[in-house]
Amino acid sequence: MERLKPSRETADRWRVAAASAQGVSHARSGQPCQDAHAWTAPGGDLLILAVADGAGSAALSEVGATIAVREALRASAEAPASAPAGEAQVRERLIAALESAASGVEAEAATRDLPVQDLASTLILVLATPTGVAIAQVGDGAVVAGDADGKIFALTKPENGEYANTTTFLTSPGALENAQFVLHPSPITALAVFSDGLQRCALRMPDATPYAPFFTPLFRFVADEPDANEANTQLTAFLNSPRVLERTDDDITLILAALVPASGH
Repeated sequence: MERLKPSRETADRWRVAAASAQGVSHARSGQPCQDAHAWTAPGGDLLILAVADGAGSAALSEVGATIAVREALRASAEAPASAPAGEAQVRERLIAALESAASGVEAEAATRDLPVQDLASTLILVLATPTGVAIAQVGDGAVVAGDADGKIFALTKPENGEYANTTTFLTSPGALENAQFVLHPSPITALAVFSDGLQRCALRMPDATPYAPFFTPLFRFVADEPDANEANTQLTAFLNSPRVLERTDDDITLILAALVPASGH
């Protein structure tokens, strides 16, 4: 998806690269890329990121994923540009965005006269400022952060269902009640938000520990590349590289964000 236009002030604080790539298995079977992503910087120091992964078995999951990220960002961006200070306020804001995303998917299914399961997708929503991060996650994928000391750590972990290789979707019964909500009230310098297609490259299983040699050069890359179009082009090439494709045949989405000084543009 196209990013929404950020304010000049916020654009100077964050550098972002984002890309989705069709999985090899989907290309072979003629399925579209069922992932979606979007980001916006609505003002102040706030950055909003969203990633959705459509269910492989759902007929129009790419539509559901696209609507989920669009509506989550719309709801988040319509709230005040500054991040809410209290934990209860943060949770309320995230829940409202998830509800808007789920309602949007349900409305699209009703318009098409289809069961909502045909538009099933996961959703990760991130609200980031220089002083902390708040996250809501339904389903698999993960969010990883880096700090000024070079430490790389997981903020969320893939959320799997009752059985292996299953997950919860945004419109599943009880999805919002069982979503992961994370508030990390400490400064970060970099973020990575990704769908489950990248998990084998990025995480050490079964504990879902971030693989630092994977993230360190990516965080450096997004911090050092001032041209957003070039950053997106290079990230797309990376997601389609043999290094990644030999580890996964699923659709892949990755959003990278780095905080830079306001004068560093």
